[in-house]
Amino acid sequence: MSVQGYVEAFERFARDGGRTPAWLAPIRRAAMDRFQALGFPTRHDEDWHFTSAAPIAEADFTPLAGLGGPETVADVSSADLEPFTFRGAEWPRLVFLNGRFAASLSSTVGLPARVRVASLADALANDTPELRRHLTTIADTERNAFAALNTALFTDGVFLHVPAGVSVELPIHLLFLTDAEGARGVAYPRILVVADAHAQATLIESYVGLGDPSYFTDSVAELSLGDGSRIAHIRVQRESQRAFHVGLSQARQARDSHYASFSFATGASLSRANIYTDLAAPGAEVTLDGLYLADDAQHVDHQTRIVHRAPNCASHEVYKGILDGAAHGVFNGKVYVHPEAQKTDGKQTNNNLLLSTDAQVDTKPQLEIFADDVKCTHGATVGRLDEVALFYLKSRGLAAEEARTLLTYAFAADVLQRIATPAVRETLESLVRERFVGVPALAAG
Repeated sequence: MSVQGYVEAFERFARDGGRTPAWLAPIRRAAMDRFQALGFPTRHDEDWHFTSAAPIAEADFTPLAGLGGPETVADVSSADLEPFTFRGAEWPRLVFLNGRFAASLSSTVGLPARVRVASLADALANDTPELRRHLTTIADTERNAFAALNTALFTDGVFLHVPAGVSVELPIHLLFLTDAEGARGVAYPRILVVADAHAQATLIESYVGLGDPSYFTDSVAELSLGDGSRIAHIRVQRESQRAFHVGLSQARQARDSHYASFSFATGASLSRANIYTDLAAPGAEVTLDGLYLADDAQHVDHQTRIVHRAPNCASHEVYKGILDGAAHGVFNGKVYVHPEAQKTDGKQTNNNLLLSTDAQVDTKPQLEIFADDVKCTHGATVGRLDEVALFYLKSRGLAAEEARTLLTYAFAADVLQRIATPAVRETLESLVRERFVGVPALAAG
């Protein structure tokens, strides 16, 4: 659909005054104006030099959901969700089917009484003060056309507020599903996380496809971390192999806060994850890790941006990719250190493993440093399996294919070990084994 097609969709959306609180309407309008000015990115844009958005721009997608309306989950049961949850984990869970909150498949049992978690549609209807204070204030819509499009057209998602001093012991799982009813549709999930001073929580954000429909997901997550707060954020992209996915996760960190992000991407025909954070006060720390797996003709792109604005902050980043068939991987990691950000400690690493001669990767780690008292390093590698290690394993009696799969799994397991939640780590490890080793993934439940 052309840019004008999305503008016309927005005008139809805007005419329904019941969909948007009065304070949000001008923000939506400004976001659509910005999307119209930016247009879809092209390869002439530096950040999109290795990824073409043309398959998204040239397709016709129909908005999947609006605020309110009846819940339609007749063809989806809890059993259908089991492959996408985590083994043995009974966690609070919010489920969205084809862009709409599915209350009958969701549960908030186990959350502390003071924690507020709700569908964004409900939070907007209740005009929650924290929502008005933070929603749309973090995501970059000036430079990011897809974030602007999401801001203009989102209808549902999640609002999570963790009050000061509260620690949420159980991870909170947000599960966004698209099935055959969502074919040729587009959903705009929006997530807002507000963690007050010294609050702690773990958030798991999953995007999955039931069957193999073609559709488009344009998601945005905004995270506000108060003084001394700690948020672990695990993002799992397991969309249909014919789907398109563009997602933004953007955090704003206060003094002594810690944001730990892990991105796992294995689905979609074309996917892109933008993961940004702003270390806005002294003592803030961020850990950005990820693993992407692709084969056939899949295209998977990760863009990270860490902005050091204050002194005595630290950032640590490790991303790994495994590419087979004719897959194409892209990694672009930016670390920007402002002049005021003395005593910055920043490390960035991207390692890629190519399993076929047709697989390719473009990697571009970047440092822009304007302070003189810093410790910053970056590096990237692209290579094949180690022939010496293969020879050693075969000399110990392993068949050639067994040796290859063992080394491939070991390459991935190294970064997966950085996930602090055991059930998530074990499930993702099983997915890697299933993808490249042929061992079925662990059943959930």
